[in-house]
Amino acid sequence: MKIKFYEKNIIENEKLLYAIVVSRYKNKWIFVKHKERDTWEIPAGHREIDEDINLTAKRELFEETGAKEFEILYMYDYSLEIDGKESYAALFFAEIYSLGDLPDFEIGEVKEFKDMPKNLTYPSIQPKLFEKIKEELIGSINQMVSERL
Repeated sequence: MKIKFYEKNIIENEKLLYAIVVSRYKNKWIFVKHKERDTWEIPAGHREIDEDINLTAKRELFEETGAKEFEILYMYDYSLEIDGKESYAALFFAEIYSLGDLPDFEIGEVKEFKDMPKNLTYPSIQPKLFEKIKEELIGSINQMVSERL
């Protein structure tokens, strides 16, 4: 398995199959648990036919977390190659300000964590996506601090 990151909007919208939304709420990371699984995952979902990937991210964030008020940033496109087959997705970051009731879809639980939980649904993929967002946030903070000095 191989993950390659690209600048956002490099991959055509029609090729992006998923939106993954690394999310924070009250300075903690949000992970969700599917009703049929015992593992945690980053909020994410499939892009509907002809749906803009930005709308996919917002829709999935609401459907999987109940997020009502949030800011969401399109961070990267990425490719995932497994057994010679390549697929594409978009990686987002969301700062959630308020959570409402969890819609009655496939997610059974939403939980806040100080860091990434150990019991992941996709342990070979999710840590790389999570770390990419954390690196970006730390880089942004360091840049802000250096600009103020």
